[in-house]
Amino acid sequence: MSPSFALLGSGEFQPWTDEVDRRLLTSDGSRPRRVLILPTASSAEGADVFDMWATKGLDHYARSGIDAEVVPLKTRDDAHRDDLIEALDRASIAYFSGGNPAFLVSVLRDTPWWAALLRAMERGLSYAGCSAGVVCLGNLALDSARREWDDDLWHPGLSVFPGTMFGPHWDALDRHVPGLREFMIHSLPDRDRLVGIDEDTAIVGDGMDWTVMGTGGIHVLEADVWTQVASGQDVRLPILPSVDAGGDPKRSVTS
Repeated sequence: MSPSFALLGSGEFQPWTDEVDRRLLTSDGSRPRRVLILPTASSAEGADVFDMWATKGLDHYARSGIDAEVVPLKTRDDAHRDDLIEALDRASIAYFSGGNPAFLVSVLRDTPWWAALLRAMERGLSYAGCSAGVVCLGNLALDSARREWDDDLWHPGLSVFPGTMFGPHWDALDRHVPGLREFMIHSLPDRDRLVGIDEDTAIVGDGMDWTVMGTGGIHVLEADVWTQVASGQDVRLPILPSVDAGGDPKRSVTS
């Protein structure tokens, strides 16, 4: 079974994402119609920030009439808890909100919870991620807690999408941090592609065929050529997911 992904540049749990939710929840009905809310990437900022995102997620899905629960996955120790692993069987979507991409990778990599997530995706669980929840899936994950632009800013990602770097907030990066877009472009490894996703924008698809949704667009740099795709358009973008349980690109979750 091909997994479904929703990759958001920003704007998780906002009204514009209702259509994104509906796309992911449209399935054969084999899984419970429930969303797991995972503010894991923000947990290094403290309990108040984690709880803020958790509450936003619960409120969003309550307004939509969709069952949801918060998974208190904050540390690597949590990623070994059987009760949190079992939560994956109760849902159709695992939804990672924003925060620090490198921290999120450090919590998930080579853990029983991450391995269980990948197995659940083979059985129809959809993955939704916003900002850090998108960046972590590429080859490189930025440490957003650092204030120096050097090699230590980048950490290995989970490589769910091999050969790909993601740039959420793409249309707003330079407003927040002047020069950050150019820095990311120059940091792109040879032969890799960059997928920039604007704020309040998502791409929804299976790793091959995608639909751009929201208010902005996406910007793909590959082999020194830029491709722009606006909201409402479909695009064939072959960034096929390929991972094993530890996060190495050896076994496809679509197999």
